[in-house]
Amino acid sequence: MDEPGYYAHPTAVIDPGAQIGAGTKIWHYAHVMPGAVIGADCVIAQGCFVGNVRIGDGVHIQNNVSVYDGVTLEDHVFAGPSCVFTNVINPRSEVERKSEFLSTRVQRGATIGANATIVCGVTIGSYAFVGAGALVRTDVADHAVVVGVPTRQIGWMCACGERLRERAEITLTCPVCGRRYHHLGDGLSLV
Repeated sequence: MDEPGYYAHPTAVIDPGAQIGAGTKIWHYAHVMPGAVIGADCVIAQGCFVGNVRIGDGVHIQNNVSVYDGVTLEDHVFAGPSCVFTNVINPRSEVERKSEFLSTRVQRGATIGANATIVCGVTIGSYAFVGAGALVRTDVADHAVVVGVPTRQIGWMCACGERLRERAEITLTCPVCGRRYHHLGDGLSLV
């Protein structure tokens, strides 16, 4: 343990000022910036970069993910290997645009698949599921399953991670855990 409560691999760089919760593990060659706030029981995998961002409890960030300034990951988010977050819509090497960073919010329990790209300025809803290789340019509803380039919704996902079957009924029931949902706005809500 490098500090009370969390582990950082000897090759990880944790800048002074970073706040890291108990039980969090930071692995090989990761870099955590001084303004980062990382919750408890997180996993920051090999080769990750964590900017001056807020990360909730129980978040898993897999290998080679950069979480840039402007991104917020709420509790229990899963960011798959090599997924990409952006923070400027129109970057140019010779034009500084730090004052133009757009906020991206990934809400509680959402999953982002490997190699997905999240264009800045969107919200990914609670327990949403973004498929591997997807390009997210617009908001994703709570519990929505989205895939493709650009994304399109193909169904709904339970909080337990199982796909919900669409039926004519107003209420959807998870075939594995039994949770029941009903449509609320563009998303689903637990009954």
